[in-house]
Amino acid sequence: MKRIVFLDRGTISPRTRLRSLAFEHELVTFDSTSPAEVATRIADADIVITNKVKIDATALADAPRVKLIAVAATGTDVIDIATCDARGIVVSNIRNYALHTVPEHTFALIFALRRSLVAYRESVLAGRWEEAGQFCFFDHPIRDLSGSTLGVIGDGVLGREVARIGTALGMRVLMSAYKGVDGMGPLYTPFETMLAESDVITLHCPLTPATRNMIDTPEFAKMAKRPLLINTARGGLVSESALGAALQSGQIAGAGFDVVTEEPMPASHPWQKLIRMPNFLLTPHVAWASDEAIQALTDQLLDNVDAFVAGKPRNVVGQAGRA
Repeated sequence: MKRIVFLDRGTISPRTRLRSLAFEHELVTFDSTSPAEVATRIADADIVITNKVKIDATALADAPRVKLIAVAATGTDVIDIATCDARGIVVSNIRNYALHTVPEHTFALIFALRRSLVAYRESVLAGRWEEAGQFCFFDHPIRDLSGSTLGVIGDGVLGREVARIGTALGMRVLMSAYKGVDGMGPLYTPFETMLAESDVITLHCPLTPATRNMIDTPEFAKMAKRPLLINTARGGLVSESALGAALQSGQIAGAGFDVVTEEPMPASHPWQKLIRMPNFLLTPHVAWASDEAIQALTDQLLDNVDAFVAGKPRNVVGQAGRA
């Protein structure tokens, strides 16, 4: 019987069903696991499931039975891949499950900001409608998306889906070349041109040394059309201090973010001063989290476990388990 330990079941919605696995097993779940608890909890595990709990060489040193780490997410930066490769531990991840939920959340933020929905709601709550004395009032700007320009940074499945939706809405779409990279071909707009011409800029790229703080003070200065800036990808792609300055100075019209470098956002974070601004929308890393997407993620996660036990590892990250 294989022992499976799920270190942070609490990161998956309680509405999500964990289907049965195809082999005899014991499944032990923990809502959360602190760094100090990891080594003890995986010590006698054959398979470990984690979403955000880090598993490093120290924890693995006392876990001789572990043969698979199934990550309940696409990103695998919480896993020491080099140690897993050296030990022959297969690491699997989740792929292409958020094709609808992330783009839909992206446009929810765009629509809310472009049409000043939060500002108008707050005005209604404050009694401004009665004060206006007529059927409507015009305190906050409302802009159409049709005819505007959408800059998309990231050409994976999510970036392409966002581009498709933008095109369907009548937007001119610029697929951005990567910062500092030339020669990507005629389908890509140079990064600085995209900054200058976009009414909305949205990020759908991974966080790497090359993309960290890819939008900082110099980039904000090049945004000639005062665009909306949307990030449903990774915290750290945008300089958080520079974003605050750009919002407060009016260099950009607004920002919608679903990610922060430190989650949950601490009380000392500079964005705490921004969250009551009507043109700044911050959601708690839930762009991925529609009920449908989480169920698809969980089904794929368990498919990865079944495939590994059947001797056919899939969605493999690193070298261990590759044919």
